[in-house]
Amino acid sequence: MSTNTFTDEVRARLEVDAKEIVARYPRQRSALLPLLHLVQAEEGFVSSSGIAFCAEQLGITTAEVTAVATFYTMYKRRPVGDYHVGVCTNTLCAVMGGDEIFAELKEHLGVGNDEATEDGRVSLEHIECNAACDFAPVVMVNWEFFDNQTPESAKRLVDDLRLGSDVRPTRGPGSLCTWKQASRVLAGFPDGRGAEGVQAGEPSLTGLKLARERGWAAPDPANLPPKAADEEGQQ
Repeated sequence: MSTNTFTDEVRARLEVDAKEIVARYPRQRSALLPLLHLVQAEEGFVSSSGIAFCAEQLGITTAEVTAVATFYTMYKRRPVGDYHVGVCTNTLCAVMGGDEIFAELKEHLGVGNDEATEDGRVSLEHIECNAACDFAPVVMVNWEFFDNQTPESAKRLVDDLRLGSDVRPTRGPGSLCTWKQASRVLAGFPDGRGAEGVQAGEPSLTGLKLARERGWAAPDPANLPPKAADEEGQQ
């Protein structure tokens, strides 16, 4: 874990971005999550320097910053790869092959959970639900979706990432950004690629299609049956 302070040049640049982030919120401490993404975009993980910087910008203690940085799994306390590969091993993805994908990728890459390859190109992590159950098993790279994966396709994916080949997510941007670039986007500095590609696939839209075909609609809250209306009012 880094204990070095940022250089004057880096600090000056981060302070400009931090000022913009903090200005978005009525209470400055509410800016902590994007600030953590900002410092992670600088070093690839949340270092001791990054924690100290966030604390200084928000006027809170390093203990408070550390508590948040260690609670959320999207913040890393040690370096990860340029491309961080997350394999969903939650229930549906697991039974559809996620556990097998994760096991084979560990062997294929020679790394354990939340570890990076020696060349620093790829790191691997098993993660909880990716909110893409329609496409199970799902793999994410720097938070972009790769749907309906198999052990073979996942191994080709990580090999292509290590080789620097053009790798395109199933949905979302037309091309992948690096882990640091993704962290900067999550800090609130768009890279202009968020609107590229398809955001929802056919399985996700099936219910909407059926509702339209069959004339289904949500109940009108103003015309609910008495019992339903009472329950609605209690929520």
